[in-house]
Amino acid sequence: MSINRIPVHFSDRHRRAIDQLVRRTVTACGVGILLLMLLLFFWLIWVVLPLFTAPAMHPTLSQQLWDTQPALALGSDGQLGWRISRHEARFIPLDGQPASAALALSSPPDAAVTSSDSRSVLLNVQGALLLMQPVIRQHQGEWRFPLGDRPLPLPQGAVSQMALSALSDHQWRVAAQTPAGISLLTFADRTSVSQILLSGQQADHLLLSPDGTLLYASAGRLLRVWQISDAGAQLRETQTLAQPPQSLHLLAGGRTLLIQDARGVQQWFAITSANGPRLQAIHTFARSRDAQGVVPEAQRRVFATFTAQGTLSLFASKQDGPILTRQLAPGIRALAFTPRGDGLIVERAGQWQQFALENPWPDVTWRNLWQKIWYENYPQADWVWQSTAAGDSYQAKFSLIPMVLGTLKAAALALLFATPLALAAAMYTAWFMSPGLRRWVKPGIEMMGALPSVVIGLIAGVWLAPHIRSALIGVLLLPLVLAATLLLCGVLSPRLPARWRRPGFEVLLLLPVLLVVTLLTLWLSTQLWPHLSSQLLHYEQRNLLVAALAMGFALVPLIFTLSEDALFSVPGALGQGSLALGATPWQTLTRVVLPGASAGIFAALMIGFGRAVGETMIVLMATGNTPVSEGGLFTGLRALSANIAIEMPEAAAGSAHYRILFLSALLLLLFTLVINTVAELIRQRLRQRYSQHEGQG
Repeated sequence: MSINRIPVHFSDRHRRAIDQLVRRTVTACGVGILLLMLLLFFWLIWVVLPLFTAPAMHPTLSQQLWDTQPALALGSDGQLGWRISRHEARFIPLDGQPASAALALSSPPDAAVTSSDSRSVLLNVQGALLLMQPVIRQHQGEWRFPLGDRPLPLPQGAVSQMALSALSDHQWRVAAQTPAGISLLTFADRTSVSQILLSGQQADHLLLSPDGTLLYASAGRLLRVWQISDAGAQLRETQTLAQPPQSLHLLAGGRTLLIQDARGVQQWFAITSANGPRLQAIHTFARSRDAQGVVPEAQRRVFATFTAQGTLSLFASKQDGPILTRQLAPGIRALAFTPRGDGLIVERAGQWQQFALENPWPDVTWRNLWQKIWYENYPQADWVWQSTAAGDSYQAKFSLIPMVLGTLKAAALALLFATPLALAAAMYTAWFMSPGLRRWVKPGIEMMGALPSVVIGLIAGVWLAPHIRSALIGVLLLPLVLAATLLLCGVLSPRLPARWRRPGFEVLLLLPVLLVVTLLTLWLSTQLWPHLSSQLLHYEQRNLLVAALAMGFALVPLIFTLSEDALFSVPGALGQGSLALGATPWQTLTRVVLPGASAGIFAALMIGFGRAVGETMIVLMATGNTPVSEGGLFTGLRALSANIAIEMPEAAAGSAHYRILFLSALLLLLFTLVINTVAELIRQRLRQRYSQHEGQG
């Protein structure tokens, strides 16, 4: 008897070549994906790293001056500098070219003050006022006298202290200390359009806000703040300082007041109180005690100090101490920033020394991103994200804590909602459901995962959110009601006819009951307590609860599929042996199958959590996108991913806002990497532990 056999060619070169090609292709694709992820990681670091580079300062050019007298005022447009002394006013090119002829001053001024935009200078010429403007066009300078080239005496007497505010290109407000009191004058070209006299008021220092609506006047230890309007001046508040001020300055925007005294430079700004806005001492800048002069930048909340020994320091309003300190030669008389803050002019006797500054993002530090910062006009320190505003002088606020907390809250609550449903469905489908019904149910649940997240977010924001608001009490009571219904069904199920209690078909009876109970609970809540939720709870229509329900719905298919596969991967002999020894199906599931599948179930939960952390469209459309660090279940939030999607289109390339958004993306990538790494380590330990138990068994 012969047996026909099919010959097997194990030495087929063609097949070996194909296998080797496929193996190398798969390996190359895997390595390519890893390299691509590594390239993405390093690219994000390359974009983010400039945010945290330390400020730098480099000398560029030194120039000799014809005039050795100290400068009363100086400034620059970045290419052409100007200075005013007691004898002359001169424009000086910053590239080392010869300076143009100086404008001789017929009467030597005693003092000068500059407007916040450095485009107007007010001189005190023997008690009279002279307004000058350095106008620079096409690298050529011209001196203008908007109020005439002769000093203007005041009827109240000689001026001893003064302050200047440029309200527009042709309008100025001046505060002048005279023997009769403080005079407030508003000029439009050559005409004085209004005048206010604060009779009897004497001040050692005067300072006007950039818009001319606030006057700060210090006399001894008293600091008075006057509110100025067309109707007159009203005393807003009086502060008693610890020491008499040496000078007063305003940072860009006019909201932060710098008070220099013997202790150093202090930061003050107004916060809201029961009596309106009132100045509040915020902090004293460290290592600013021996400052001889204070010079603010024109466009950013940065200022420089210098000492008699030549120590130059840069400060930013959000930092406690100097962000840059350099020891220069002693004898510094004056400083001037370039308009963009990328250059600095240091004047000594008969000499200018120029420095290039590298300080593009003075307000951004690792501490500011994570710690509470006391921002201007806020009642206390807080985590705040507010990247843009309508005003040009707005100081952006970049705190990542509201988005990180929003991401974690939404992901954790979504996982809390999805885990019981997904695991219960996986356990029932894998262990109790009949094979015929499972062939329909499992693909149906997996098809839920094909729904686009933007569709789920749209349904949650447009349809689900208003319905939850109207039936909020019912939604909150629903978990308790459903749990009680399940327990009651478990008690009553033995009394059902035998043909209705066939294994695997309980779900066909249970689902209609649960659906009816759910609809009845929600309907009763709308009828019995229609306004209770709005009276007892602060409820925002798009909130954490809505986002968690929608995102949990999106996580159920993923966790269900992976958990059900993990349960099925447990060897069937373990379950059959447990049942043969007399254990019930429930005991076999909880004590044998679940421990064996715990590694896969844990991996499913971690993958679901990672998906929730990176979810964008659902949290974008269902949360209200409110970047707040506080708030409960019924308030809005903003996630890191949604924040990137919202603000990246409006972020200027290369700006601090742009790079911080990339930092958010890097944090999401690192967070996902950490979750997956921890999940894999725990999964391997669980697999090793239970595989040892199985081997011993």
